[in-house]
Amino acid sequence: MPDYELILGFEVHAELATSSKIFCGCDTEPGAPPNTNTCPICLGMPGVLPVLNRAALEHALRVALACHCSISTPSIFERKNYYYPDLPKNYQISQKRAPIGLDGWFDFLVDGLPRRVSIVDIHLEEDAGKLVHPDERGSAGYSLVDFNRAGVPLLEIVSGPDLRSIAEAEAYMISMRQMLQYLGASEARMELGQIRFEANISVRPCGETKLGKRVEIKNLNSFRTVTRAIAYEYDRQSALYEDGKSVAQETRLWDDVRCCTLTMRSKEESHDYRYFPEPDLVPLIFPQASLNTLRADLPELPAARRARFIETYGLPEYDATILTGEKALADFVDAAVAFDAPAKTVSNWLMGEGLRLLNEKGLSPLDLPFTPRDLATLIGFVESQKINMNQAKQVFSEMFETGTAPEEIVNTRGFTQLSDVSALEVLVDAVIAANQEPAQRYAAGEDKPLGFLVGQIMKQSRGQANAQIVNDLVRTKLRGE
Repeated sequence: MPDYELILGFEVHAELATSSKIFCGCDTEPGAPPNTNTCPICLGMPGVLPVLNRAALEHALRVALACHCSISTPSIFERKNYYYPDLPKNYQISQKRAPIGLDGWFDFLVDGLPRRVSIVDIHLEEDAGKLVHPDERGSAGYSLVDFNRAGVPLLEIVSGPDLRSIAEAEAYMISMRQMLQYLGASEARMELGQIRFEANISVRPCGETKLGKRVEIKNLNSFRTVTRAIAYEYDRQSALYEDGKSVAQETRLWDDVRCCTLTMRSKEESHDYRYFPEPDLVPLIFPQASLNTLRADLPELPAARRARFIETYGLPEYDATILTGEKALADFVDAAVAFDAPAKTVSNWLMGEGLRLLNEKGLSPLDLPFTPRDLATLIGFVESQKINMNQAKQVFSEMFETGTAPEEIVNTRGFTQLSDVSALEVLVDAVIAANQEPAQRYAAGEDKPLGFLVGQIMKQSRGQANAQIVNDLVRTKLRGE
C-alpha cells in the first residue's frame, strides 16, 4: 500500500567463534549428542560461579569498534529474568544499561549506493538451550530440551529503526554477516544457526514522523524467510490501519508453511525483565591504550578488500563483489595469487566450476576440499600446456570430490597434453586422408568442417592433443594459412 511507509530495524544474534562457552569451559562445537556439552555452570546448578571468556569479550570489542561505537567503561553484566524451559537458571546473563558498545553506525551498499544505519547498542549475552519437538505421532504432547547450546556466547547487535525497504534490509543482513566473518568474530553460518535475525517492523502513513507500534518477528533462519516475513507484516499492519484498527505491540513468529506471522506473546518492555547487576561478574574497565591497540589491529573489511581486488588485481567489479562477499573465497583468492596464479584466472575457476559445485552439494566456501596451492598448480598446468582445458575441468572436479592434489590426478589418469608438432602432424595427415570430403570443403573456404576435423583428431589422441596446435596444423595444410 503506497500510502504507508515501512519502518524497520534489526536485532542480530551472532554466535561468537570461541572454542568454549561464555562463562564455562564446555565445548561449543555444533552437532554433539544432546546434553553432552554441559557442566554445572551452564546448567545453572546452585553454588556455581561464571567466569568470562576473554576471547568472546575481545570479539565483542572488535565488532563494536568496527561499528564506530563508544565503548562503555565500565561495562557491566546483568541478570535478565524470565522463565523459559530451555533457560536453566530462569535468568539470562546479558547487558542492558552499560553494554559493550553504544551509539555507533554501520555503512553498507544498496544497489551500489552508500547507506548508513545507526547502531543502538552491541552487547554480550549467553544463549539459551534448544527445545526439540519429537514427531507428533509418537510424542504424546511432550518436548525435549538440549542444553548443549546453553551458555554459547552470543553477540547482539541492535540497529536503529532506519531501514525503509526490503532491498535495504537484505543488503544490511548480507553486509552485517560479511563484517562478522571478516573480523573473525563469527563464522555466521545460517544453516547452523550461528547468526539469527529478528526484525522489528512498524508502518506509518507517509509523511507521518511519529513511529508506529513495533512488532518483533522471531524464528527467521534465512535471508529469504526474513524478506518474506517483512513483506507479509507490512501488508498486515497496513491493512489494519486501513480498516481503522490498531497494531498490537507484540512478538510474532513466522510460519513457513502458511507463509504468515503468528502471535507468540505480547512484547515486553525492559522493565518486565527486572534487570539487575550480575553479582558474580565484576565490571569491565577498558584502558584507552588497549582499545587503540584493538582498533589498529582490525583486519581489512569487505569494502576495502573489494576495492583492492579491483585496483590491485584488476578484477571486474562484479568478480570482486562476488569473491569478497564470502571471506573464505576472498582468502582463497589472495592465497592462490600468492602462488603466482593470475587473479582473473583464479576468479574464473572459483566463480565458474567452484561455485557451481558448491551450490550443487549445498556446501559453503569453507568446505572447499583443496588448497589455493592446488588451484594455482592446476592453472599452471593449463598455462604451460601440460594439460588442456577439458582435462583441467576433469582434474578440478576430482580435486573437489576427493581433495587429491592435481599432480597425482594428472599422473594417475595419464593426462599429458600432446604438443609435439611432428607427432601431431602424423595424426592430422591421417585424419585428413580418412575424411577427404570435409577436408576438401574446408580447403574450398567452408569453415564448418574445421570443427569436425579437429574433433576427429582429438578423438584419435584420446583428448590429449593440444587443440591450438591441431587447429593451426589443419589450417596450414588445407588453406596454407
